[in-house]
Amino acid sequence: MKKFGKFLFGAMLGGLIGSGVALLLAPASGKQTQQEIVSYFGHLKDEVQKAADEKRVELEAQLHALQSGKQVTIEEKQA
Repeated sequence: MKKFGKFLFGAMLGGLIGSGVALLLAPASGKQTQQEIVSYFGHLKDEVQKAADEKRVELEAQLHALQSGKQVTIEEKQA
């Protein structure tokens, strides 16, 4: 869980720094820069969503394994 939090923090911080630098150094028009920033954050959102989905699947698998192990332990005690 700590790794995902660090990833999320890094992704957000990188996005903010990158967009700030892009605004300061961009030779493009304001409208074009805005479109690029919107596109970048759309991509960033997709990456974060993908990472969150992967983590959810991993945690659900771990939960299932724990619940299965708990059930086996209960059945062993009853036998």
